[in-house]
Amino acid sequence: MTQLDTVQVSGRRAADRAAIDDKRFADAQVDAIRSDDVGRLPDQNVAEAVRRLPGVTTQNDQGEGRYLTVRGVSPDLLNVSLNGQTAPAPEPDGRQVKLDDIPSALIGAVTVSKTLTPDMDANSIAGAVNIETLSAFDRQGNFGNLRYVYGYNDLNNSNPYEYDGAFGGRFGADDQFGAVVALNHSDRRIGTQNVQNTGDWIEVDGQMVPEGLDLRQYNTHRRRSGAVANFDWRPSDDAKMFLRLMYSKYQDSETRDRFSVEFDEDGIAPANATTGSFSDAEGLRALRTRQEDTSTLTASTGGRFRFDESELNVEVTYSRANKRDPHRDEWGFVQKDLTGTYDLSKDPYLVVPDGEDAFDASLYEPDFYEPESRRAVEDLYQARVDYTMPLAIGDGSDLQFGAKYIDRRKSNDENGQAWEYDDGDLLLSDVAGRPIRSIWNDRYRFGPTINGPAANAYFNANTGEFEEDEEGTLSATLAGDYRITEKIAAAYIMGRLRFGDFLWIPGVRMEHTRGDYAAYAFDIDDATLDMPFNSFGSRSYTDLFPGLNMRYSPSENLVVRAAATRAIGRPNYESLAPFVQIENANDDEPEVTMGNPDLDPLYSNNFDLSVEYYVGNRGVLSAAVFYKDISNPIFEVTRTGQDGTFGGRALTNAEVGTWTNADSAKLKGLELNAQYELSFLPAPFDGFSIGGNITFSDSEATGLPNRSDKVPLLNQSDRVASAQITYEKSGFSARLAYTYRSEQLMEVNEEDPAGDIYLDRLDQWDARLAYTFGGNLTVFFEGSNLNDAAMRTYMGYRNRLSETEIYGKTVRVGLQYKF
Repeated sequence: MTQLDTVQVSGRRAADRAAIDDKRFADAQVDAIRSDDVGRLPDQNVAEAVRRLPGVTTQNDQGEGRYLTVRGVSPDLLNVSLNGQTAPAPEPDGRQVKLDDIPSALIGAVTVSKTLTPDMDANSIAGAVNIETLSAFDRQGNFGNLRYVYGYNDLNNSNPYEYDGAFGGRFGADDQFGAVVALNHSDRRIGTQNVQNTGDWIEVDGQMVPEGLDLRQYNTHRRRSGAVANFDWRPSDDAKMFLRLMYSKYQDSETRDRFSVEFDEDGIAPANATTGSFSDAEGLRALRTRQEDTSTLTASTGGRFRFDESELNVEVTYSRANKRDPHRDEWGFVQKDLTGTYDLSKDPYLVVPDGEDAFDASLYEPDFYEPESRRAVEDLYQARVDYTMPLAIGDGSDLQFGAKYIDRRKSNDENGQAWEYDDGDLLLSDVAGRPIRSIWNDRYRFGPTINGPAANAYFNANTGEFEEDEEGTLSATLAGDYRITEKIAAAYIMGRLRFGDFLWIPGVRMEHTRGDYAAYAFDIDDATLDMPFNSFGSRSYTDLFPGLNMRYSPSENLVVRAAATRAIGRPNYESLAPFVQIENANDDEPEVTMGNPDLDPLYSNNFDLSVEYYVGNRGVLSAAVFYKDISNPIFEVTRTGQDGTFGGRALTNAEVGTWTNADSAKLKGLELNAQYELSFLPAPFDGFSIGGNITFSDSEATGLPNRSDKVPLLNQSDRVASAQITYEKSGFSARLAYTYRSEQLMEVNEEDPAGDIYLDRLDQWDARLAYTFGGNLTVFFEGSNLNDAAMRTYMGYRNRLSETEIYGKTVRVGLQYKF
């Protein structure tokens, strides 16, 4: 195509074109974004920047993207790497990598691979995401960037701010050395308002009624800092060596005020199909305060060396993810015998207590105090070597083989206490905080709160008025602790066989996995806090992962791809830990909660076919179909009437909660994507570009215990979509973006589909306006969640609310200077 002189290819258009080229010339089916495109929308972190790619959506926390879901597969089955090496996971319960820890300003590029080649980790049922930080050799000459952003959130009248800077360049003889240093800091206060059911939906006189109403006001202070230092040495075209350093720190402090009214089933009196009254209800005023500090350090070094037509790649990496929660403390005050009315015709539904008793702090007596702390650490040691050599067949074919070793050491240590109020004169009015008048646009009256420091001081001065719940303390301290080591040794061989318009990539990968697990097995009636780990497990297995990728390019603009691959999904840490907690061992129905170190990994046979049509590098039309046949999907279940030995103790008729493998699951889908610059339009409309994508998917799992029906995969949405319209010309740029996902299954009920918990559909609008003066200074204005989209979950049926949460709109103004 002919380049139009009136279009200046810079900024976003240059980034879009580079990302299109990344997709076009890749061996496998990929989508990518570049650093210049990340900041074109108000994305707080890596997850939010990537969610606009085809088939990608996020799981959110406090309205902010945290984990990635690709093509409807759970985040714990997505392989996330940093500069090509496996990223550590700071969360204690799963393998999913927290991407809200990594500021978007530190990104060089992000690539989402939806099909695998044998040189990639097989732990990638959902695909793979590689985050690259910036190298000095990615740019021409010396460069720098400074940015400052200041904003406003309408829900809590707060002012988030952010600043970052990046500096880099080449130096030395023949510019053989390169260095980049980037820093970022953001500070954001979030005022979240939450409404939820206190329990399940129950049937009373033919009417489905919630078990109560729970109001929560969150005040969260979220700070994110990060630094990147990348160094390169390229003494010749045949030798490239590097050192990559990255550190990110995430601090999250939160105060959660809570007011709930929990119904007594016998006191519920329906008046008609949607309204009624209640009596004998319990009112709860609670306060939870917590501090979460997460840090991630990654250091990687290696090099690429060419020998004639062969190439050797060597790399070693150390990573540490450290998640420390110094305190997760909760107070509760209660009063009984509340009466009132409810109205289920509204969403969220209304519960209105009678009179003023529910809002009188002097009528609430202390119920519990539960201080907790925890720390999870993951150390990750990695080394890999890859060698590529030419093959004298076809048109420039090559053979590649290599090996990788991962040594993962993961631990979790929780410490908790459970105190019940025994005897004394303490009332909520003695330690009351500032009252909250109402939440949810004045829909719900809230009332008195708890002053945390005052309540803690009272406890420290009057410990004798409290009685420790020893069973609760033991459970909070021992059940979540574990120590896990996992070692994976991998080797692969693959070819890139080029014959005319065809590229064939056959190969096989072998991975040997060895896991050793330690935790506590205890009867809650006779355990002690100082006991050592006494329950152990181990697994060892070797797998082969054959694969074939094909790329066919019959013309300059058309690319057809097909792939048949196999992948693995290793169970989460929490489910593998061999903990056993026994309660009521001498009763007729003892209760057991336990991990399952004998869980089988998930295996997936993947089949992919795509067609991509490129209009130069200005646009792309693509369609892809995919199918995954997954064995051994994992679900959390509760079984009754179980006889056996649990934690060394023989029990009969036990109720056992654990994790188990179902039989199989299948996922199929269609992905459509379109992106194009409208540069053929007459000026000034030639600055417009449009883009949109939608993914349709469907899944079903069979063989779940106690369920004869087929259930969807967890975290899978039937539809995921995003769309953008952008304009860039003569220094002015604007972008309007829309993202959408349909509902998805979150939790499976053991027996009844009506008890399944679903995350409701979500759509969100974001926008940005900017003007660049003299090619260096940019002033911009941006808004996120402009439609005030809410998080909502429901139980079985959409009109049976479980929880809903709002975050408000955020607008920001900023300055950016490039040199």
